Amino acid sequence: MTSTVDAPAPVEQQGRMSHRQILEALSGMLLAMFVAFLSSTVVSNALPTIITDLRGSQSQYTWVVTATLLASTASTPIWGKLADLFSKKLLIQLSIVIFIVGSMLAGLSQSVETLIAWRVLQGLGLGGLQALVQIAMAAMISPRERGRYSGLLGSVMAVATVGGPLLGGLLVDTSWLGWRWCFYVGVPFAAVALVLLQRTLHLPVTKRDVRIDYMGAAFLTAGVSALLIWVTLAGDTFAWASAETALFLTGGLLAVVAFIVTEMRAAEPIVPLRLFRDRTTTLAIIASVAIGVAMFGSSVFLGQYLQISRGYSPTAAGLLTIPMVAGMLISSTVSGILITRTGRWKRFLVGGSFAVVVGFGLLATIDHATPMPLLGIFLFVLGTGIGMTMQNLVLAVQNTVAAQDLGAASSAVAFFRSLGGTIGVSVLGAVLSSRVGSLISAGLPAGAAPSGSGDVGLADLSVAPPAIRELITVSYGDATGRIFLVSAVVAVVSVAAILLIREVALKTENGEERMRAEAEQADEPEPALAR
Repeated sequence: MTSTVDAPAPVEQQGRMSHRQILEALSGMLLAMFVAFLSSTVVSNALPTIITDLRGSQSQYTWVVTATLLASTASTPIWGKLADLFSKKLLIQLSIVIFIVGSMLAGLSQSVETLIAWRVLQGLGLGGLQALVQIAMAAMISPRERGRYSGLLGSVMAVATVGGPLLGGLLVDTSWLGWRWCFYVGVPFAAVALVLLQRTLHLPVTKRDVRIDYMGAAFLTAGVSALLIWVTLAGDTFAWASAETALFLTGGLLAVVAFIVTEMRAAEPIVPLRLFRDRTTTLAIIASVAIGVAMFGSSVFLGQYLQISRGYSPTAAGLLTIPMVAGMLISSTVSGILITRTGRWKRFLVGGSFAVVVGFGLLATIDHATPMPLLGIFLFVLGTGIGMTMQNLVLAVQNTVAAQDLGAASSAVAFFRSLGGTIGVSVLGAVLSSRVGSLISAGLPAGAAPSGSGDVGLADLSVAPPAIRELITVSYGDATGRIFLVSAVVAVVSVAAILLIREVALKTENGEERMRAEAEQADEPEPALAR
């Protein structure tokens, strides 16, 4: 007699994996996702200390984050396509190993430049983790049933988002550990995830002839990198209207055009252009760009606001972000359960996108004296919106595309979400730097040398006289609202895109079953013509 522990999942999952088998398989993948989110959040609160210790600038502060996002963004579609061709389990393990190596080397950095370089290697591993876990879940679990498990993914994100800054703050505030342990701390979790994946994740490997689109991968990486580097450096290292801008733009656009031409002719394209013929996929990708700004922009600059402007320790700054994470956890869990129960998902996307706009609009009003309880309410609203939209956008796409394109489509959504985050961090960083520079210049005594850039804020904070230090902290607090206002405007685009998405009933077959059904349908002989 089968024990109650091994009782099968609901009817949509019967004859496949039991509920217990799914949970066992998810254990290693969720731990891998925990490592991915932890690596981002544990560093965010430590960055002010890291940059101050290494004598970095505001632009370098942004680049420590942007480098990882850039690498993960450029590599995500490649990981996704590889998942359609090779063992998903092996690819997840490979991405974990790359992450571990990058983390260890980042912890050994002696300058901001070397730290940025090793953060690129970390980003390659993170790009794989973020894309492949979603793809593996789609292979195991049907869209209709995925909602009941998405709460687990939301919980992992919540724990990493709250625990990361707290852990990072604790490491920074502990003299015998220090900020370098922010990079080492994820390594043991990653090692355990490797072992769990080896023991619990068993997915069939599709055996077929493959052709890797090396040219497409090269052109995609070159195009995205050139354009993102231009967005990051323009207005700081060189002027927006300059020869460098012309070179970056021309090179980036030529690489993108070459990528599109290559994808039209490739046998196994990295990003199948047929995906964009589907209305849901295209609109979900547009919305994902705005959600990327919400995810990365808020976490990166919120920690800076709380520490530099409000004077909180890294640990306290982590505690103050709990309202946002609580909103994410509650909304993602509840919406996942209701989606599984009702099969309806668009209402949650619409409500979540409106909450993101409202959250950013409220945060646009903050300054150096905003009461903390009020800030907590604003963050809860934003977190609620992110929780209802982020995972459900992926679900909508996975439910629509053909099974053979699950990997490419899932990674495309993750790619554009990361792209939005990378552009968001770069552009918002430039907005913040410019605004801080203007406020500092306006507040300096007559005859003092004006600051042309916000770089002075971080570079000179630890050695500035008390009066100047106070001016810097107030300027950062008053400038932060500007970047959230820009984010609110961008988030309006996601509302418009989501409203145009057409709701399709959730399928009850998992990815492997859909793949077999599509293969059988393709192998059916054409009906003979009447003689």
